[in-house]
Amino acid sequence: MPVASNLVRQRRRSGLRRMAAWVAACATTPTTSRALVLGLILLHVAIWSRILTLLKQGQDIHFDIAEAYAWGQRFLLGYGKHPPLSGWVAGIWFRLFPTTDWSAYALAMAVAGFSLWVCWLIALRVVDRRRAFLVVVMLAIYPIFNFKGYKYNADLVQLATMPVLVLAYLHAFDRRTVLSGIWLGLAGALALLAKYWALTMIGAIGIAALLHPQRVAFLRSPAPWVAIAAMLAALTPHLWWLWQNDFRPLTYAGGVYEISSRTESLRLAAGYLEHNVALLLLPIAFAALAVIFPSWRSLALLRHFSRVSRLNWSRESNPAVHLPRAIHIWIIQIVVAVGPPLGGIAFAIYMKTDWGIPLFFLVPLALVAIPMLHVPRIALFRIAAIWLLASLIVLAAAPEIASRTVPIANSSDGVGNEALDGRSELARDLTQQWHLRFNTPWPAVVGSTRVSNLMTFYSPDHPMPLAPEEPPSGLITAADAQRSGFIGICDKGGPFYRQCDAWMKANATRGDRIIVTTRRFFNGKPGPAVNWEIHFVPPAEPVREPEPVVPQR
Repeated sequence: MPVASNLVRQRRRSGLRRMAAWVAACATTPTTSRALVLGLILLHVAIWSRILTLLKQGQDIHFDIAEAYAWGQRFLLGYGKHPPLSGWVAGIWFRLFPTTDWSAYALAMAVAGFSLWVCWLIALRVVDRRRAFLVVVMLAIYPIFNFKGYKYNADLVQLATMPVLVLAYLHAFDRRTVLSGIWLGLAGALALLAKYWALTMIGAIGIAALLHPQRVAFLRSPAPWVAIAAMLAALTPHLWWLWQNDFRPLTYAGGVYEISSRTESLRLAAGYLEHNVALLLLPIAFAALAVIFPSWRSLALLRHFSRVSRLNWSRESNPAVHLPRAIHIWIIQIVVAVGPPLGGIAFAIYMKTDWGIPLFFLVPLALVAIPMLHVPRIALFRIAAIWLLASLIVLAAAPEIASRTVPIANSSDGVGNEALDGRSELARDLTQQWHLRFNTPWPAVVGSTRVSNLMTFYSPDHPMPLAPEEPPSGLITAADAQRSGFIGICDKGGPFYRQCDAWMKANATRGDRIIVTTRRFFNGKPGPAVNWEIHFVPPAEPVREPEPVVPQR
């Protein structure tokens, strides 16, 4: 028996070694590495789209996703509080896929998957294929690319546009041609059309270009100046829209995110850093486990720290790392990690933790590009196995996690999670009531953005939304809503009830007012009960032209 068991163990170890050798060979061979990385990314997108659908099956989608969907109903140059790219992407996606929860989560994961692919291309410019594969799997474990990335919005779109910007910068710095400058300018414009927050990455790239040892050659080339001109040219239509709309997105951001207390800004900046550093600990810990255990020779990194000051950074100390390009990555990541919280403190800005979503994707590459780090071939198999095993465990546990969501969110003080209060059911019910009353498609909905956009997403008629408490999106005006008719919806316990109620008293006087209570039950467990104030405002009667008077003979 002991002999037989030893043979079984040896066969298992032999099989694992062969599999590890195959993964390492595929990841490091130019002809197969592309297919391996692409397959891993597609598998990641498929698994996590399914996981998110299962985890959120008792909930409605986040109102940010519904807002992007609503914007995508019309392709405008801007949408009141944000540039247009997130709306454009959502508009294209939902013309190809059904308007359902699963496709909304698949959109978020598709954006994350595209970002993984671009990050791999960036890594190939800085490190060898072995380390580049390690970077991609670390990012797949990074919660921004799975759990945290469930919410498609402008922040998540930046997770795709900012890596494209970094890749275009590395290309332009190497080539220094007019064409590379054009690509860099277009990438900068694309990032700004996602969100103006991209100025942080553009500033970091500018600092990296000025601090790099080869800066003179780059600044004397046409690339940076052509990039500036190309970016401004590509942004001209949106800049014209900003001018026509009194720079509404900028004034909106200034009014919402500015705070008066320096102490409060310091607390928020500390929370921002704490949150985003905590998210990075998971991929870093798993990568350290894959690289170090059980080969303690990998601790050579620690033994070499004492010699860092004697390194000659003008030449590569490790052929696996392209040091001049690694310097770009280190500078950019340091600037975008430290600059925003310092700016938030200096200018007393409300620092949201979600603003860090697109700013830390270079951390794995910055760590893996340390020349003294030894990455054994077996580490590739270990990190891939960790990612796959963790994903499958979460997939298996997702239904049970979802079943526990409702009682946790329905707190004792009566304040529940708004994703659990049955807004999708309300949208379908109001659609039927509108059809019974007016026998036409539901044209418009008025309410806070957390209500109206969800009605647009879940109603089969997809009515145009109007949110009184926010800058006009350009999708529909109050005058248009009066002409077409609308349903006004106010959440009596919501944060924007006063604004909603005041707007209805001024604009919904000719409609019928009713009170509706909704409560969702999921797996026999109740969600929060919500009282809705509903206003049915009929379409305005068309003005009839007087019939022409026919003269009598």
